[in-house]
Amino acid sequence: MKSLEDAAASPAERADDPADDRAERADARADDRAERADDRAERADDRAERADDRADDLADDLAERAERRATRIRESLDIEMGDVKDGVLRMGSLVEDQILAAHDALLNRDAALAQKVITSDGRINEVQRAVTALVAMTIATQAPVASDLRFLLALDRVTYELERIGDHAGSVAKQARKLAGVTIMVTYDELTPMANLAARQVRDVVMALVDIDEPRARAVAERDDEIDRLYHQVFDDVLAEMRTDPARVDPGTRILFAAHYLERIGDRVTNIAEDVVFLATGEVEDLNP
Repeated sequence: MKSLEDAAASPAERADDPADDRAERADARADDRAERADDRAERADDRAERADDRADDLADDLAERAERRATRIRESLDIEMGDVKDGVLRMGSLVEDQILAAHDALLNRDAALAQKVITSDGRINEVQRAVTALVAMTIATQAPVASDLRFLLALDRVTYELERIGDHAGSVAKQARKLAGVTIMVTYDELTPMANLAARQVRDVVMALVDIDEPRARAVAERDDEIDRLYHQVFDDVLAEMRTDPARVDPGTRILFAAHYLERIGDRVTNIAEDVVFLATGEVEDLNP
């Protein structure tokens, strides 16, 4: 039998019970869904955090690899540029020796020494070709930019100037060979300091180039005035002797040619000094106006 309370409950109150149950169940399901959504959001945050960590690790790894690769490239470029510098230094040393040997051959009218100087010019040409090939290979494989590229191109230009200076030394030696056996000579005392200064100029300008030493390059260019002064002195003295004695015309002409080649060496050294100034300052400047 129903209790008196149940019997006394109104139909409306009895109808509310199932609705309350449904509401409670609905709330429970909503809470469960919210909880699952929170779990999913938390897992998503974890995945995102892990992804960020992996991305950071990957970025750091790639940056480290790039840095190591850049270091290897820089080291490789430095090695090859060092080889180019060594080639230019060797070439400068050979040219300096040629100038002094050509002068000795001229001073002593030594045909054998003169021929040796002429033959040795081939070594300078070989070094120039080797340095030029190395410059081309370095540019092709290392792709240098900015100052490195300018420096390599300057070194390549300098090898041309040094090769031409070597040719001038060979031309002095050719005049010495033609003077071998000549008994009537002219006075050419200024030719010795001219040759010594020209050789020193080559040595100093090559060192200025390798070190990109602007003050030293300017000092070298200034000393070219002394070579010019000595040349004009030789020219005037020899020409005066040629006027007084026709027998001295031929040997005098040989000496004038030799002095001219030494003077041209000074001009080419100045060209190299101008390259050094450009490398140091970025300005094209005429150092021998």
